[in-house]
Amino acid sequence: MATATSSKTDLKLQQDVMEELRFDPQLQVNEIGVIANDGVVTLTGWVDSYVKKWRAEEAAHRVRGVRAVANDIEVRLLSERTDADIAAAAARALTWNAALPADRIKVTVSKGWITLEGDVDWQYQKQEAENAVQHLWGVRGVSNLISVKPSAAPTDLKNKIEQALVRSAQLDAQGITVEIQGTTAILKGSVRSWAERQEAQRIAWLAPGITNVDNRITVLS
Repeated sequence: MATATSSKTDLKLQQDVMEELRFDPQLQVNEIGVIANDGVVTLTGWVDSYVKKWRAEEAAHRVRGVRAVANDIEVRLLSERTDADIAAAAARALTWNAALPADRIKVTVSKGWITLEGDVDWQYQKQEAENAVQHLWGVRGVSNLISVKPSAAPTDLKNKIEQALVRSAQLDAQGITVEIQGTTAILKGSVRSWAERQEAQRIAWLAPGITNVDNRITVLS
């Protein structure tokens, strides 16, 4: 049974998430419901684009005290677009992005849902491909199945990541440790917010040769 203290904490967290949603001009707060329970935030309701669903999730993660987000927001398009049109638009978006090897990325669309497959050299390219298509009109969601196949990793990967963490102005790196197993970076320790945890993960992904990040960092309440 929840205590009075936990109930007050959940209420405050719910209010903070709602305020963060209001801060985003692209979101209509009256379309989105927020439930908080012991640091876990559930988003409900419906929006008219995949981008709004994604932005709501990102907004919730930015709030201090949020440990996890369950995004149950539905995407209901005001008008339909054929899968063929979406596929063509996605292919163009990938081709026009100079940072991407578009010839190595395959696009499949089913009922407005885009699936990306293929391989790239860097993790940022995988994310860039998803960013390129998720904003397209008619897209209900994106499954990013692109694999990262980098060149050989340098022997000082651990030092490179640790130095990058220290350089970042967005987090306190003192509570973070880095381990390397093959091409996987394992992050451990604790940080003050979800945003710091995400920043540490982002930095690790940028290291040359890293194909997986096991983020075990905890967020202090």
